Amino acid sequence: MSRLGKKPITIPEKVKVELKNGILEVSGANGKLSQAIDERINLKIEKTEILVEQKTESKEANVMQGLIRGLICNMIEGVTNGYKKELELNGLGFKSVISGKNITLTVGYSHTVTLEIPEGVKVVAGMTQDKIPTLTITGADKQKVGAFAAEVRAVKPPEPYKGFGIRYVGEKIIRKAGKAAAGSKK
Repeated sequence: MSRLGKKPITIPEKVKVELKNGILEVSGANGKLSQAIDERINLKIEKTEILVEQKTESKEANVMQGLIRGLICNMIEGVTNGYKKELELNGLGFKSVISGKNITLTVGYSHTVTLEIPEGVKVVAGMTQDKIPTLTITGADKQKVGAFAAEVRAVKPPEPYKGFGIRYVGEKIIRKAGKAAAGSKK
């Protein structure tokens, strides 16, 4: 059996948890999230904790127990504190403009790239002290925040020679030497 799946999940004071027709709804200060619960899993919701149990003993049910417990923990964390991803636009003339539900990126192509911001995700453009444009992506749903951050990064991933591109704040890019260093080895 999954040892982590057996651990109870504590419910914070200002979070409301309900199970209706196989769908778990968690609501709190940052919004409301819902998750379908697999039929192999049984939830016991008490006032201060949730216990995730298997209905039958099988490998699939064991896997689902740990997965559902992890998803519920992420939902509770999301509605209480929220999730945040920060990106840097590193390159000459790189910038971002947010207008309504769209974000327009100018990242060295001959055209601008426009992405639609998903519902439940908030994007704020800013600058670092070194005048590097940044994007801060926040939201209650961990999956949506991470997926949109990855989608933005995929527009122009950092290249290994000069490091230009969109990267996560603090991401280490492995740099290559280039042609000049390769020619000096003779």
